[in-house]
Amino acid sequence: MPIHDQSYRRYTGRREEPGKAWLVIARNGILTILRKRLFIGLLILAWIPFVVGAVTIYINANYPQFTLLAMTAQRFRGFLSQQDFFVFVITVWVGAGLIANDKRANALQLYLSKPLTRLEYVIGKLAILSAFLLMVTWVPAILLLALQVAFSGSFSFLRQNVYLFPAVTVYSCLQVMVSAFTILALSSMSKSGRYVAILFAGAWFFSHAVYGVIYAVTGSTGFSWVSLPGNLNEVGDIIFHVQHRYSTSPAVSLLAIVVVIAVSIWVLNRRVRGVEVVQ
Repeated sequence: MPIHDQSYRRYTGRREEPGKAWLVIARNGILTILRKRLFIGLLILAWIPFVVGAVTIYINANYPQFTLLAMTAQRFRGFLSQQDFFVFVITVWVGAGLIANDKRANALQLYLSKPLTRLEYVIGKLAILSAFLLMVTWVPAILLLALQVAFSGSFSFLRQNVYLFPAVTVYSCLQVMVSAFTILALSSMSKSGRYVAILFAGAWFFSHAVYGVIYAVTGSTGFSWVSLPGNLNEVGDIIFHVQHRYSTSPAVSLLAIVVVIAVSIWVLNRRVRGVEVVQ
């Protein structure tokens, strides 16, 4: 019987640079979600406020007598506040099962058995949710700012409100980070996406309900730091230079946000681990 040569041969295939594995997770995750027609409908619905804002800018530029429609920093702040509902729905829809589904299918061990680090895995999952959240917050807000400049025919509005671009960017990123890290941390603690969705909704609305009870008893808005959306609103008002809706110190609200993100990262570090299978 002939014996074929089984000597060592060098690998001649394509070698990917280390640190890019998260792109595979992000790309496949985004494409998978975009195949759902109902989700596409949600994205279209989330862009309706942008269309309304674009029409408002056009009317203001061509019919100056409508002074009530003038674009201000308050209107940009209001636009992002309008998007809070869509941020919540997309966070629950996309983020609840990002890690929970992998744990239920025992796919986490398979992921981490490849040349893929835990950090790359989390970044890939984070990129999936962040892409959709930025699609309904930062992208339309920046487009509105560009339309304001284009329809007015000058940069006067931008020069008078030079802080708007960084304000929109910082606040949108803050919205994304709080929502994404929180839902991913909860998703890493369960194998059920539905349970994660309930937990996130409970944390979001319960924290605000607790603030509502405290406000009803004390009559003071100084305890808004116990509310997740309250902290975002307070910091957002500071970023956009508009009147504060709460008497809580902005530093306290920012600290509360940092704590939420830090705890979420700690949970992810503890829960996203490959499990050794012993036979």
